[in-house]
Amino acid sequence: MNQEEIREEHEYIGFFTATILKWQRLLKPHKYKQIILDSLKYLVEQKKVKVYAFVIMPNHIHLLWKINEPYLLEDVQRDFLKFTGQAMYRDLLKNHKDILALFRVDLKDRKYQFWKRNSLITFLYYRKTIEQKLDYIHNNPVQGIWESAESVDKYPYSSYNFYEFDDTTIYPFLTHYMEEFE
Repeated sequence: MNQEEIREEHEYIGFFTATILKWQRLLKPHKYKQIILDSLKYLVEQKKVKVYAFVIMPNHIHLLWKINEPYLLEDVQRDFLKFTGQAMYRDLLKNHKDILALFRVDLKDRKYQFWKRNSLITFLYYRKTIEQKLDYIHNNPVQGIWESAESVDKYPYSSYNFYEFDDTTIYPFLTHYMEEFE
C-alpha cells in the first residue's frame, strides 16, 4: 500500500458487531464480560485501536472503534476474537465443561467456536450517523428482549456513563468520538 492509499479503517470510525455462535448467552457472566473489557483495554494500550463506545450484551457486542495505522482491521479483529474466544475456552474447560459442549464444531481448523464468523463492520462517515449508532449501543440493554437494566445509566457494561456523566474512571481506555471532529 502506498502512502496515497487511505484505508477506511484508519480514516473512519467503524461500527463493529460480533455475535456468539448460535446466539448462546455466553457473555452473561461478569467474568466473560471482563475478558472483553480487558482485551479492549489491551488493544488501546498497544495503540492498535481507539475505542469510542461499546456495549456487551449476553450474546453479542457492539463497538465504535477505529484501527490505528499501521494495523489492519482484519488482523486486529481476528486477534481480538481469537484471544477472547481462547480465554473463554480455558475457563469453560476448567469450570463449565457442560456449557463448553454447546460450542463444539469439529471443523478442520478448530474443535470449538465461540464467535460467529463474518462479524459485521460498517464505517461511519458522518457525525450524525456516529451519534445514531452511539444511541443504539447505549439503548441496547433496555430495549426489546434484553431489559438487562431498568435504565441505561444502570447498565455497567457500556460506555453510556462515560458520555452522559463524563465518567472517565470506569473505562479509561475510551476516547470521546468528538475527538474525530476537532
